[in-house]
Amino acid sequence: MCANNSMQNTGLMRVLPTVEPGYMKPLLPSEAPQSPENWMDIMADVERVIMPGVTHWHSPKFHAYFPTAQSYPGIVADMLSGAIACIGFTWISSPACTELEVIMLDWLGKMLDLPKEFLASSGGKGGGVIQGTASEATLVALLGAKARKIRQVKDQHPDWSDNEIVGKLVAYSSCQAHSSVERAGLLGGVKFRLLEVDSKNKLRGETLAEAIRKDKEQGLIPFYVVGTLGTTNSCAFDRVDEIGVVANRENIWLHIDAAYAGSAFICPEFRYLMKGTELADSFNFNPHKWMLVTFDCSTMWLKDPTYVINAFNVDPLYLKHDMQGSAPDYRHWQIPLGRRFRSLKLWFVLRLYGVENLQRHIRKHVAQAHEFEALVLADPRFEIVAEVVLGLVCFRLKGSNDINETLLKKINGAGNIHLVPSKINDVYFLRFAVCSRFSESKDIQNSWKEIKLRADEVLEEQSVSK
Repeated sequence: MCANNSMQNTGLMRVLPTVEPGYMKPLLPSEAPQSPENWMDIMADVERVIMPGVTHWHSPKFHAYFPTAQSYPGIVADMLSGAIACIGFTWISSPACTELEVIMLDWLGKMLDLPKEFLASSGGKGGGVIQGTASEATLVALLGAKARKIRQVKDQHPDWSDNEIVGKLVAYSSCQAHSSVERAGLLGGVKFRLLEVDSKNKLRGETLAEAIRKDKEQGLIPFYVVGTLGTTNSCAFDRVDEIGVVANRENIWLHIDAAYAGSAFICPEFRYLMKGTELADSFNFNPHKWMLVTFDCSTMWLKDPTYVINAFNVDPLYLKHDMQGSAPDYRHWQIPLGRRFRSLKLWFVLRLYGVENLQRHIRKHVAQAHEFEALVLADPRFEIVAEVVLGLVCFRLKGSNDINETLLKKINGAGNIHLVPSKINDVYFLRFAVCSRFSESKDIQNSWKEIKLRADEVLEEQSVSK
């Protein structure tokens, strides 16, 4: 009950907690109880111990990072997943777990109008899988690309060892790609190039082509490129149509990371941002960010999962079953063996909202971002630093980086709203993301009033110090 009340009242609470690191230790005993305690005491302790240390991601005053999704259909489906408590690593370990996932990924792929080669229903090799996060999807695609390239090179150079080949492999992404993309290179044990972007923070095909040319001259083997649709810094969209042409020509795996922006593609008016997706080998986005499906649910599609399956295929006798090959064994499509019944969350959310209401949710957030953008543009002290396309507005006070850092410290120090900063080309700016499903126009107006109030304080202090 207290969690339900807390969600309803989240807009009334301070969005950032006031606790210091280590606040919880004196509130809890040093050891687990020997005898059972009662429910009422535990629920009372949720309010006493947990809630004071929660950053309220679902408050209409929370504008940091990107949204994390929350809805009652998603919560109920998560509870049902926990109640069924199956571990669906093979078809036989829980047939419904696998089969609903295959169907839900086709439903969702059709909602985005993904190229049919990505869908299981197309009759080809393609299909979808639910990963934990976009970070996992990027790594899984990299490992599949690595396995594919090693095999291709060995066909040409049978005398080369795996280690020799891996030492020459090189992957690419925009310098604006999420940090998890570079981390995938570290985990995959390969070189990773972060390439420069154009004036709109997009990676272009000619930049990729030139980097590949230079690396091939050095005897390196390009094998993987990540195109980002909706960067974390500024929600920029790489030119996948150009990158894809280069990747296909060079026989390089193209993975598309649309973690945040992908949800918007259920709206036809935003699908122009997907141009070139048909050239990709894999595509990923997070319904658990902006599509009201509770964390974790990161959907990934592969045109040909064979190379991923080969990269992860360890097949002990105790995991074999008579139906192998008739349906996916999703343990081969991911890094962990175990997996929850996450497709229930998609099934519940898609049915209880319907596509129309999910589209309405996305469009409402985009409209609120443009509302905030207009407020910023109407104040001559501020400037917009990146094109507002979806639900993110990048803005700053005109002036130095220092004054903007001071502004952010004042905003977050007051704790009424929460923002995070970013920096591109040594320009420091503030990110305002529309995150909460409870957000209304009045919340955007109130957040802007708070920002203006803190800006007044900063500018007044600056004039006094002069």
